[in-house]
Amino acid sequence: MNTDRDWKEEFRDALKTAADLKDFFEADFPEVNYPLFIPKVFAAKILHAGPDSPLWNQFLPKSEENNIDIGRLDPIGDKVHAKNNQLIHRYENRALFTPTTVCPILCRYCFRKNELASSDEIFDQKFKEAIAYLQVYPEINEIIFTGGDPFILSNEKIAYYLQEFSEIESIKYIRFHTRTPIILPSRIDEGLVAVLQSSKELFKRSMVMIHVNHDSEITEDVEAAIKELTDNGIEVFSQSVLLKGVNDSTEALYELFSKLADMKVRPYYLHHPDEARGAMHFYMDLETGRKIFAPLHNKLPGWALPQYIIDIPGGEGKTQAYNPESFEFSGSLINRIGEKVKIR
Repeated sequence: MNTDRDWKEEFRDALKTAADLKDFFEADFPEVNYPLFIPKVFAAKILHAGPDSPLWNQFLPKSEENNIDIGRLDPIGDKVHAKNNQLIHRYENRALFTPTTVCPILCRYCFRKNELASSDEIFDQKFKEAIAYLQVYPEINEIIFTGGDPFILSNEKIAYYLQEFSEIESIKYIRFHTRTPIILPSRIDEGLVAVLQSSKELFKRSMVMIHVNHDSEITEDVEAAIKELTDNGIEVFSQSVLLKGVNDSTEALYELFSKLADMKVRPYYLHHPDEARGAMHFYMDLETGRKIFAPLHNKLPGWALPQYIIDIPGGEGKTQAYNPESFEFSGSLINRIGEKVKIR
């Protein structure tokens, strides 16, 4: 994908303080307990969308972030399963790999916002220890690059990690979780595409999972970036978070998933919002989420309908959030190993 401006330059040219936001948006914003970071190239899209838009609500701070009396510091239990070597091993056959704390933007609803703000030890750079761990646990056959955002790493660094993982016989699958194609579509350059194509040769499957929550995020440059991936044979999936004030309607989700499907992106996950401290103003109860999601079964084919899932607090893992028997929530969920866990 050709661009007149280097993605690194766009990344560095960012709004980082309340004063920056005030100057750019000509509006006042509260001082919050969490860092700010919005590349100006994306801030221009937010400005064009205007106040109370899905973009404005996702990325600009609100005073509710300072409410420390509700929410969890580690809502999905990353630290419960962290191995202090850049790996989070929650499920038997796969592990999250955290090579960076850096993101292309700081989402105000992020479930890791407290860990990222404090540079938690789960991001410590101990790659040799990670490799040693994987050699001891051959049941792990998939590595999921997370963070932070792995596409903020250089092409050379990504290629290095892929080569190292490919030398472990048990690793068959690679997945990248990223918001970068949405925020900095110029990052999808020829070099990155080449690295991702090489990954297809090193592993049985290599996939990109883009994070996108509303169809207004998919502008022409974003669509071109994603097309660059799909046209080059790279498997692209999506994950989204159901967020109050952003996409909390059946119609908003229908428009998003339909657009992704038309772009040859497979909608994979719709996450129920996590109970993250500093992000509880985006939260909704499970009954509300189920009522929003249910009509999509009548509007979308199965291949365009993501799994609606919830991460059980405390590191119990993901499970289906939709219940075909009842919209009401009993207070218990079945965890990753089939045990009933009471959470309400």
